[in-house]
Amino acid sequence: MKYRSNVLERSATMLIYTFLITLALLCVAPLVHILAVSFSAAWAAEGGDVLFWPVDFTIQSYEFVFTKPQFLQSIGITLQRVILGVALSMLLTVMAAYPLSKEKSFFRFRTVYAWIFVFTILFSGGLIPWYMTIRATGLLDSIWALVLPGAVPVFNIIILLNFFRGLPKELEESAFVDGAQHWTILFKIFIPLSKPALATLTLFSVVGHWNSWFDGLILMNSPEHYPLSSYLQTVVIGRDFSQMTAQEVMRLSQISDRTFKSAQIFVGALPVLLLYPFLQKYFAKGIVLGSVKG
Repeated sequence: MKYRSNVLERSATMLIYTFLITLALLCVAPLVHILAVSFSAAWAAEGGDVLFWPVDFTIQSYEFVFTKPQFLQSIGITLQRVILGVALSMLLTVMAAYPLSKEKSFFRFRTVYAWIFVFTILFSGGLIPWYMTIRATGLLDSIWALVLPGAVPVFNIIILLNFFRGLPKELEESAFVDGAQHWTILFKIFIPLSKPALATLTLFSVVGHWNSWFDGLILMNSPEHYPLSSYLQTVVIGRDFSQMTAQEVMRLSQISDRTFKSAQIFVGALPVLLLYPFLQKYFAKGIVLGSVKG
């Protein structure tokens, strides 16, 4: 009976591992296919001969992308946007989530302010008033036009305040007894215990700023100020030949549309793929467990 139970347990374990491995391969397969297409020759990509390995290996697509000064400049603008945007966004998220996580005895109008934030998710002024507001404040064609309008992510605030509410209240009460103030409690207790939530929200913010392209198109007056996603959308997808030299047009004619798009997709996704492993360890780590002893 015991032997039969062990066999069933091993069989179930093998089925679970097989399912998880298959699911992981299905998630990785599209990215591997895109990478293979980006390194393949034009005739192979257009003919659908590329699966998970490059055919007639070539780096022409990447050479065309990385030799353009506008591309390198757009990367610098995007890095500047990510650094400023993520830092400001996370600071305002923490500063807003902490008071909203308190009980009404500490913050009487907590519910009112919370609903004001939620209202902005359900209703907005629209694209034209949004653009007119940014233009009236003199932010057009500057890096701050890409950072300040979305500096207060309400969805992230709701996630973080709910995480703050789940922290043991005994930690805060004991800190108050020892004479700590709210600033000390926030930076010495809440933030260290909230690393999983903060890491997740940081990743959300990085991905949001890195992949955002629409605001760059309408808020920047010149292509020289485009972030990477906006630049790729106009130059790679739109293909504005008026801004290309004769040599660039000739080189572009030798590159498949599929290989070129695959190259820009992989270049755009690579920084996030490199960042994720450093933040992944915080996602499932239970820091709060055991912090309060019964």
